[in-house]
Amino acid sequence: MSPVERSVLDLPFDVAPDPDEFIRAAMEWHFDPRTGSPYWLRRAASLDFDPRRDVKSHADLRLFPNVVNELRDVPVTDLLPRGYGGTADIVGTFESGGTTGAPKRVLCLRDWMDRMLAWSTAKLDLHGFPRGAQWLGVTPSGPHIVGRIFEESATTHGSLGFHVDLDPRWVKKLIASGRKDLADDYAEHVIDQAAFILRTQDIGVMTITPPLLERLAHRDELVDLVNEKVKAIRWGGTQMDADTRHLYRTEVFPGVRLYGHYGSTMILGIAGQRFDADDADACVFDTLSPYVTFRVVDPATGDPVPHGARGQVVMNHVSKGLLLPNNLERDLATRVEAPAGHVGDSVQDIAPVARFDDEAVIEGVY
Repeated sequence: MSPVERSVLDLPFDVAPDPDEFIRAAMEWHFDPRTGSPYWLRRAASLDFDPRRDVKSHADLRLFPNVVNELRDVPVTDLLPRGYGGTADIVGTFESGGTTGAPKRVLCLRDWMDRMLAWSTAKLDLHGFPRGAQWLGVTPSGPHIVGRIFEESATTHGSLGFHVDLDPRWVKKLIASGRKDLADDYAEHVIDQAAFILRTQDIGVMTITPPLLERLAHRDELVDLVNEKVKAIRWGGTQMDADTRHLYRTEVFPGVRLYGHYGSTMILGIAGQRFDADDADACVFDTLSPYVTFRVVDPATGDPVPHGARGQVVMNHVSKGLLLPNNLERDLATRVEAPAGHVGDSVQDIAPVARFDDEAVIEGVY
């Protein structure tokens, strides 16, 4: 493949590639011995198809096995495509939440983070988030990419960020061992820290998980502070049902814009709530297609369910820096038609399955 054809992998954020041309270029990049990662070049030998020959469209990503559990043990540097040479700008290594066992690890490169942030910034503008505000994040940091996304967003769309860390794995461990009272104490401790910042700083945007937003909403002082100072709330990490969104929007935080995210470290990012000027309570999540795409499938067959039906979410990440296709996630969702020109599905009404990979799914605070 010529360098011109591979350039489709590097198009500016606001230029959408042809989805199938993009997939063919990505297969050339990730499975050419000169540019592919050690992991995928090694893994290709065990595939019963040739990605460079047989994967020609987004639909063909289904040919790949789900390799995500292998990322619990693979040296993370083996995921770095050789084509970057010695110039790879690595933002960081990030881990899954550990909901279903030992965490899985991925690398995030600067070119991907910049693309994802440009897309996210456009979404924030569309939803009316103020530019230049000070942000408060009540989210995990450390190995979880959501913390890095918060920090980058706070200093690009906003002016600076205040971050209250939380450890979702510890909360899940407490709940799993029957110590819910300690999990509650920990969550209140997190809200206490957010309260210090809300009282003393000029916070215009808040990023928080739904369980922690609910705790915050139980404290009248903090509700008053949010309504006085905060112009917009970005929520994510767990689901928020339609009744709760409506209650927040109309009674608890009237005048504060609400915008939801649905993401995963295994896609190195997020899907964003669709802007719907006619229905403020609608909550459909669209992806950064064709780089991040979803399919909603019958888990027994892997076949797509009809639009409007519920199924399990399969996630694909295809970019120059990472290939992670056909990852069956722990979540159920309703399949929604994607926006015109996008490939894959949009989703709504997200909810976790009860068990996944023989582990009970515990969400906790994230």
